Order: sequence, then structure tokens, then C-alpha cells
Amino acid sequence: MAVDVDVAIVGYGPCGAVAVGLLGGMGVRTWACDKSTTIYDKPRAFALDHEIMRVFQQLGIHEQVLAHSEPFTPSEFHGVDGQLIKRFTTVEPPFPLAFPPSLVFNQPATEQVLRDHVATLPNVQVALGCELVALSQDGDRVRLQARAADGTMTEINARYVIACDGASSTVRGLVDIALQDLGFDEPWLVVDVMINDAGMRKLPRVSMQYCEPQRPCTYLVGPGRHRRWEIAINDGEDARQVATPQGTWQLLSRWITPDDATLWRQASYRFHALVAERWRAGRVFVAGDAAHQQPPFLGQGMCQGIRDVANLGWKLHAVLHGHAPDALLDSYGAERKAHVRNLTTRIKGIGRIVGERDLAAARARDAQLLAECGGVVPSVPRQDVQPALETGLLSPERRSGVGSIFPQPWLSSGATRVRMDEVCGRQWRVVLADGADHALAQVARAYPSMHVIPIGDERHQDADGVAARWFTRHGCAAAIVRPDHYVYGVSDTREQLSTQLQALQTIMYPKGDTHATTPCS
Repeated sequence: MAVDVDVAIVGYGPCGAVAVGLLGGMGVRTWACDKSTTIYDKPRAFALDHEIMRVFQQLGIHEQVLAHSEPFTPSEFHGVDGQLIKRFTTVEPPFPLAFPPSLVFNQPATEQVLRDHVATLPNVQVALGCELVALSQDGDRVRLQARAADGTMTEINARYVIACDGASSTVRGLVDIALQDLGFDEPWLVVDVMINDAGMRKLPRVSMQYCEPQRPCTYLVGPGRHRRWEIAINDGEDARQVATPQGTWQLLSRWITPDDATLWRQASYRFHALVAERWRAGRVFVAGDAAHQQPPFLGQGMCQGIRDVANLGWKLHAVLHGHAPDALLDSYGAERKAHVRNLTTRIKGIGRIVGERDLAAARARDAQLLAECGGVVPSVPRQDVQPALETGLLSPERRSGVGSIFPQPWLSSGATRVRMDEVCGRQWRVVLADGADHALAQVARAYPSMHVIPIGDERHQDADGVAARWFTRHGCAAAIVRPDHYVYGVSDTREQLSTQLQALQTIMYPKGDTHATTPCS
């Protein structure tokens, strides 16, 4: 049996399912496979952020995902002597992207929501219990051989392939993409429990980082009764024994006993920091854990994978529909590799704070952190650690705001309030500040591929001032925003805006098809 599609996706975990949902929702003929026949029934990913909720909003499943999520509690870092040395929290409403910036969630339930959504898409095929066994490509196509559990072979001919098949990616090996070690390799035990009322009374109400040299540890408050510990494994300890129920309860005895909770999952891991040297090999792309792995100290593992496919999805759609040249796809690896390396460096910095094993160095760390804040530990929003894009499909004029995520204000028209992406969430757009020169709108409307959003007019009132604060902070009057919500360029004058739009047109519409658009949601 042979299947002809636009895009084949290998791996159907959260990253792969989001890729299928995004591409299928844009009308791209998509085929996906996974060796497993069911969703893994235990949690691995623990946290979401508002950027990922915005992707779920594009899929139309954000309300269902929110039903399985809760806001992330503050995270307190405690030093050698138990003193508070650092604190992460979240910003107060109104939220910049219209969702709580940091969330904890139930992964199995969320994956089911994703798969139920994909099942409604008519141009998508999903083969579960199906394993990739061979891959070859030429200048026009990728040919895959996949074997079902009963031995049946299927040949898939695809214009492009996305590898979402995890840390031990088969596809990555077949196309000979190496991983670069970013210098982090530590053994940890990860424990998930369902806590009862008695246990709840014993535990902190906020998430904790125990920055203790004898055994660094993380405690996380999950949704409902879900609690997680990430506990460093010491030299000389057997990781397999530590991960037994007996070994796990021994480590948890500082907080709870078997009378207080039920073990949901316990597993020993080596936390790594790795990134693919190449993110593209011809017509094959790597994404998610196939492209990068990072320590879990900011809960960004799954988020990073979804960022990957959100970046790549709209670009594939543009190329497949003749709205952009194949060269646009090179920006995927340029943008995501730099972003992943940057964020991983920041995550490693958090890991160094948590995981310092030398007692004298740990005391010096505590003293330095407290001295830097004058002894009064501030609350730092978690999202402040998220980097902007620094390279790729961005205006050459790198002003403040370029490469950042454009906010999602609530827009009001009379008594009606909607999130901005409901107006046009998948299209290139020019967003104009309230009170911007009307000449800017005239310039933008000369490009039919651009959706123009004039903040402040009768249909686009900035209900909570979120957009106004962004324009003030970056000192501009207009922002050109990509379909993935990253800012391509900012401007103050019609001349600046016109120059940027003309430059963008030569990249996105080299054949002069200025009427081509990425579909509005």
C-alpha cells in the first residue's frame, strides 16, 4: 500500500500531535505514525506556558486544556540553612498573552484532547502501532517505509518529513544528524504521587527548590492532588534501586509516608543538555526531543517541542502552497537552534543554583544572591527568562521588540470581548498602536496579504491596555507580526513600514503574488 501526502510526521506524542493538528488545520495533507498504540498513562511533562496555550487556542482546544490545568504556584529557592534565596512567581492580570503565563497540567488528559481534535480533521491519517523502518529522499520527495504490528508494510511518499520521535529518534539517525553536548549530565529520580488530605497538610503550598549540597531536590505542586519530586541521585547510589518503591519512599520520608500518597510514577533519568547540530537534512526536519533535550528546571521540555512545530508549521504551509520559496524553511533551524541554546543556557544557570554540591560554594552562592537583592528577595516572573528570537526571518533593523512575542490583548467592541487571535490568529498582520498615524494603515493595506489591526478603533478597543503597554515599552507605532506571533519588525513612520513590508514581500512572495495569504483563524 502506498500513501501520498504533503507532510509525514514520525512520532505522535504531544509535539507530533500538535504538528498534525496545525498542518491539518491549514489544509495540508498529513500522515503520522507512532510505534505505540495508546497514550502513555503517566505524566512526563509537567508545565505549560502562555505561548503554548496560544498554540492550543489556534487548534481550538484551549478551553479543554485549561480544564486539565492550574496556574503554577510560586517557586521558592531555599539555601544551605533553609533560608529563602530566590523566588519565581507569575505576573498579575491582565496577562500579556491572555492566558496565565505558567501552568501545570495533566499530560495524559491533554494528549487525549489533542488526539480527539486531530480525529476531526479530514485531510489527516494517523497510523498507530506503526514503526518507521526506512527513509530515503531525492530533490522532490521523501520515501518512507513503515511496518504495522501485523507486519503489513506501507510506503509513504511525502514532500517533507518532521521527526517528532523523541530523544532516541530513528529519523535523526537515518539522516545522520548528530547531537551537540551543551555540558550537563546528572542522574536524578523523578517521582509523581497522588496525595491525600493527610499528606496535603504536611507539604508546602508552593513549589520548592531545595538547594542543598548533600542532595539537591525540587518539589512541584501539580494540578489537583498531583505532586512531583525531582531528587538528585548521589555518587555511589544505584539508580535502579533508588527507583524501586522502597528506595523511592525512603527518599520521600523527609516529607511524606506511604500512608499519605499513592505512587503514580517513579523513574531515574540522566538530565541532559543536548541540541541537534543540524535541524534540517534535505526535506527532513527534526523537532522536539529529537532536536534537543534540556534539564527540567524551568519545565520547558514539551514547550520547546511545541514551539518547534509552531515555527515550522506555517512555513511549510506557505512553501507547499507556493507562497514562499523552499529557502524559507532554512529559517526554522536558524531560529529554533539559537533560541533553544539560549534558553538551555538559562536553564543550566538555574540548575547550577539548585545543584551546587560544594558546601562552601553553596554558602557563597546564598550570600551572593542575598547581597544582590539587599537581603529582600524579589519575586521574578518566570517568563522573564524566555529569550526573544535573535536570528532568522526578522527585519534587518533590530530595534527593541523585534523577535519578541507580540502580546494577545483582549479586544472589545461594545459589550463583546475577544482575544486578539480570534480576529486573525494565523495570518501575517500589521498591528497599529492606538493613535498611530493613519498613513501607517494606508501603507499596510496596500499589501493584501497583511491583516491590519488598528488598536483603538471601534472594533479593536484594547480592553486592558496590554497592547498599549507593549507599544510604549518598545517605543514604536506599528508592528509586523508573523503567523506564529513573533514580531518581524517595528516602525514609527510610513517610510519605515513601507521599507520593511517591501523587504518581506521579496522573501515571502518572490513571484509577486501579494494576494497570497496564510489563512485567518
